Amino acid sequence: MFKTIMPLSLIISFRFLGLFIVLPLISVYALSLPGATTTLVGIVIGGYAITQMIFQVPFGIMSDKLGRKETIIMGLLLFAIGSIFCAIATDMLTLLLGRFLQGAGAIGAVVTAMISDLVKEEQRPKAMALMGGSIAASFAIAMLLGPIIGAYAGIGSLFWLTALLAIASIFILVKLVPNAPHVTHTYHNHSKTAFLLKPDLIKMNITNFLQKGMMTFAFMIIPIILTKSYGWELTDLWKIYLPAMIAGVLAMGPAAVMAEKKGKFKEVLLVGIVFFALSFSFIGYANTQILFLIGIIIFFIGFNMHEPIMQSLTTRYIKVHEKGKVLGVFNSFGYLGTFIGGFVGGMYLKEIDGSFIESLHNISMVVVAISVAWLFLIFTLPNPLKKKNIYIDIEQCDENKYTVLDTLDGVDEWYLNNTEKLLIVKYDHDITNEDTIKKALK
Repeated sequence: MFKTIMPLSLIISFRFLGLFIVLPLISVYALSLPGATTTLVGIVIGGYAITQMIFQVPFGIMSDKLGRKETIIMGLLLFAIGSIFCAIATDMLTLLLGRFLQGAGAIGAVVTAMISDLVKEEQRPKAMALMGGSIAASFAIAMLLGPIIGAYAGIGSLFWLTALLAIASIFILVKLVPNAPHVTHTYHNHSKTAFLLKPDLIKMNITNFLQKGMMTFAFMIIPIILTKSYGWELTDLWKIYLPAMIAGVLAMGPAAVMAEKKGKFKEVLLVGIVFFALSFSFIGYANTQILFLIGIIIFFIGFNMHEPIMQSLTTRYIKVHEKGKVLGVFNSFGYLGTFIGGFVGGMYLKEIDGSFIESLHNISMVVVAISVAWLFLIFTLPNPLKKKNIYIDIEQCDENKYTVLDTLDGVDEWYLNNTEKLLIVKYDHDITNEDTIKKALK
């Protein structure tokens, strides 16, 4: 499983590294360009997310129809072109164009769906955790390297690095990633949009929206406050990002174990939200630099608790044939939150009497209130049930009896892996068992 999934995890981590590595500096950099305002800076930070949001679902559907690899290559090429535009930008318009093009390569959901295609159901939580961990690791590496490389070599160098990572990802995809098996699903007559109304998926979409929005807002304000209000230099920002990153990574491991091994997904989400509320309480109400820095560290802990488990949890509420479109919608909500977080932060973070502190105080009050409402929402989210799978050689079954599975109590879903000639049946082991299913097929 590791050999199959690691190349895909590397691709997604390279892509997120390219997005994350500019976050520690981009607000200060964009603010220095001719004609810049805090509103435009907010759009630059979150601009890639609006095109991500627009193209997530089309890319997910395209991957279901035309193939995962072809769709991923197209997205990586768009991402590389956008990164080059950002690297050569000397004005806000070119920088905005580059950020929008970066986002147009919306492959996050496609990579996740391909991971689900390539591994068995029992191994999927580990695979999703590996991918989530790689994203969190890229976030940590970006927080360490971004401020150092950007401060000394310029932010343009970070965008050139991002373009190179995108090209390297195409090479990895072509050479190291196997083709996904051809799967025949059994739900073609069911509503193709019913998943949009599933309460558990709605709650996960809202969670992704809020988590990503708070992330972008944090990266909008942190470098500006530290440099403009507390007199830090760009070369000093790593001194807070490094300890905050270490604290986040230390929290990530226990959180992932509690969620994936113990099935305590909801509890981990709730604790992470509490950390978000605490972090913005410290950030918004800080009257000293120390309290502001403590707020940053608390924020990183909450974010890193959430990030490795979000997509894994979402996939547990869906059918196999829904992966591409459901994760497309899920990621669209996340990218919408990313855009809104940067845009709203840019609109309302204003310099008043030479300081940003007063406007930050007012915005943070709203974020804390939203976090409290978010807590109540997640209290109503059930932890996913543990299901089992049975893998049956097609030659051992009577294909005329496949439809019996549609009415057999305890069977959640079934589908055919034509590449490996397997019938896969997911079932609730509290209601039925493997012997009963096999007898029904003979």
